[in-house]
Amino acid sequence: MIGYITRRVLVSIPVLFGILLVTFVLARLIPGEPCRAILGEKATQEVCDRFTREHGLDRPIYVQFGLYMTRIVQGDFGNSIRFSRPVSQIMVERLPMTIELAVGGLILAIIVGVPLGILSAMRHNTGTDVATMIFANIGISMPVFWLGLMLAYVFALLLKGTWLWLPPSGRLSAGLTSTPFFEVWGWHVVAGTGKAKFLEFIANHFVFNSIITGDWKVLKDALRHLVLPVVALSTIPMAIIARMTRSSLLEVLGRDYVRTARAKGARERRVVARHALRNALLPVVTILGLQMGALLGGAVLTETVFGLAGVGRMLFEAITARDYPIIQAFTVVIAVAYMLINMIVDVSYGFLDPRIRLE
Repeated sequence: MIGYITRRVLVSIPVLFGILLVTFVLARLIPGEPCRAILGEKATQEVCDRFTREHGLDRPIYVQFGLYMTRIVQGDFGNSIRFSRPVSQIMVERLPMTIELAVGGLILAIIVGVPLGILSAMRHNTGTDVATMIFANIGISMPVFWLGLMLAYVFALLLKGTWLWLPPSGRLSAGLTSTPFFEVWGWHVVAGTGKAKFLEFIANHFVFNSIITGDWKVLKDALRHLVLPVVALSTIPMAIIARMTRSSLLEVLGRDYVRTARAKGARERRVVARHALRNALLPVVTILGLQMGALLGGAVLTETVFGLAGVGRMLFEAITARDYPIIQAFTVVIAVAYMLINMIVDVSYGFLDPRIRLE
């Protein structure tokens, strides 16, 4: 297993280099200049020339790419053109929100989608099966932005003043703050260092931070703020997982060893749980990996509708402003997340099916 993981890491290196190269080139092919996008259309040519020189955009593109690769190897993503701040610091602030949203959406999709798929397969060609698939088709068909607006309208406006009311935007209510765990525990952290950025990145996951610090008030409030965006984001992967679970389990239930287990008198639930489900989960796990990557990269609409300061919203704003360092950094992070998730999915195959380990 260690050898397999090592090979996958080595193979990922040229893939990552290709992603860096393509992202770098495509970012500069976006119509428009950073100067005009950031300073406005009325900026004079002299001002734009000075702006371009200050940010090194007047150099040949291969020189810019070489300098960019040198910084990347050193763990430096450069400074944002728009905000004049280190991109790494912006990532520390924005990435935790998107991770919380994506993980929450995937967990909800699994909790609802897998049981619905199992139920539909066990009640094949019945009213339950039809109702489940109708629900799945509706889930795939509803646009995230429309569902998000409807959820906000119902739970934030129509149900205002009731116990079902849910906040329509933001991460925490006004007046509440999430104190970083390293401050609560009295750790001495030097600001601006790599250790400080890493600890700040962990602490910006408000749900995790409030759990380990025992701040239950912040935890409850953070979870309430996540409910609506997580539900809106999870509907499409939930429907996909339900349909994939159903089709995969139906295929496995028709195999000889399942029929043999039934012939021996085993109950249907035991047949599904012990003999069919584990083999049926292999394609489902593949879908889970792909959906997690899609949730990380596709939360733009959800974050915009619910006013969440995450990666998707920042990436959209960076593309609009031609902020190349942010575009490149966030795209690389999402690509690396895809590769890591796919590697975890491949490794999990060996635990679900021993024959894969032997191969």
